[in-house]
Amino acid sequence: MAKKLFVGNLPFAMNDDQLREIFAAYGNVVSANVVIDRYANRSKGFGFVEFENEEDASKALASLNGTEQMGRNIAVKEALAKPERQDNQ
Repeated sequence: MAKKLFVGNLPFAMNDDQLREIFAAYGNVVSANVVIDRYANRSKGFGFVEFENEEDASKALASLNGTEQMGRNIAVKEALAKPERQDNQ
């Protein structure tokens, strides 16, 4: 089953491919995306990486949390479930 990780404190210059490359060393990455501010058109400094299985995600979390990437110490945690949106009616 797929497992998604939250990655915080990313360097603002990092892109999706660079994020994927860092995490691919620990297993099969299904997706890797850096969240972009649509108004400023630049990274918000965090992103998400989804692994094909939980074991690989756990290895990546344990190995990469607190490591330096492009001059910043990244924070890796399990991603929380996205809350349901409530439309105001």
